[in-house]
Amino acid sequence: MMKEKGVVGFGALLFSSTVFAQVGDMPGGPQVNQLNLTRGVTQVSSDIMDLHWLLLVICVVIFIGVFGVMLYSVVMHRKSRGAVAAKFHENVGVEVAWTVIPFLIIIAMAIPATRAVVAMKDTTSADLTVMATGYQWMWGYEYLNGPAEGLKFLARLSTPRDQIEGRAEKSDTYLMETDNHLVVPVDKKVRVVLTANDVIHSWMVPDFGVKQDAMPGVLRDTWFRAKEPGIYRGQCAELCGKDHAFMPIVVEVMEQADYERWAAEQMQARQAAADDPTKTYELDELMTRGEKVYAATCIACHQANGQGMPPTFPPLVGAEATVLAPMQNQIDIVLNGRPGTAMAPFRDLLNDVEIASVITYTRHAWGHQGKGPDPIVQPADVTAQR
Repeated sequence: MMKEKGVVGFGALLFSSTVFAQVGDMPGGPQVNQLNLTRGVTQVSSDIMDLHWLLLVICVVIFIGVFGVMLYSVVMHRKSRGAVAAKFHENVGVEVAWTVIPFLIIIAMAIPATRAVVAMKDTTSADLTVMATGYQWMWGYEYLNGPAEGLKFLARLSTPRDQIEGRAEKSDTYLMETDNHLVVPVDKKVRVVLTANDVIHSWMVPDFGVKQDAMPGVLRDTWFRAKEPGIYRGQCAELCGKDHAFMPIVVEVMEQADYERWAAEQMQARQAAADDPTKTYELDELMTRGEKVYAATCIACHQANGQGMPPTFPPLVGAEATVLAPMQNQIDIVLNGRPGTAMAPFRDLLNDVEIASVITYTRHAWGHQGKGPDPIVQPADVTAQR
């Protein structure tokens, strides 16, 4: 039995070593075996790195000085050498030294630290302003000015479920990729206005030297100016719920001409794909659209099989109070959420066509087949309850 356990343990160690050996540097994220901070691509992140090294050097010098004097005193003034302790009441020189020297050290640390903090908080004269809203568990972005003004989208985790559940090999961007990127121009001051829809989140991108909390009902802001094009990654840095680890941030920095081209394409695509909330849709259209919305927005909490995660998220399968009940209650829950629970309101996240589609999908999936009343919900039904 012990031999079997030893073989299994060695095999697991060998397997884990092989898996870790295959992991590569994350583009725009941490590197393999990285032990230090990243210098990043903004002046603020570079200042943070310089400040880090300055404080580390000062601390090391203080450590060596203090413990060096202590060690010297212990060795050179020990009793076996016949040392006799000096006796004196006070020493003006010592009093001045241990007051002035720490004061100078504090000033040496405070000046660059204050300069860096002031620079972090200066969000004035921005070239571009973007609104970022934290949701459980995704980020919503809205461009408030510039060529993409008015453009809104959600950025959700795009790591395949097979990787998360261990059925497939993990990529170098595991849990750090989203279906939509926040796109900004290079060498422009980008102001990010932050808030949250449910609980406290935190918008953090190490390569930008940015970390700012997003709080419900409060507007806060931060900024960055990326000096190099590329893709840069971060995460929500505030423990915000069970899927806190699945809330990445991906920022794509483009040259100005490429950014303007991207903005024009996005605005054109948005107009072409605009949903018509007054249209009456066929069941097949609603089911196809609803399945996509459910997979992107609802599956993390309610699961692919609709069984949910009781008691936080009750099952949708056979739910007589919602899915198999008249549509008004379910529409109200999707629109406004359930106060005091983890069910967030989706009135600002999904349009009426998407809400009608996903509700219709739940009323036909998992063997429901439209058994309850109102098997088909149209966008007009959602609009009427807004």
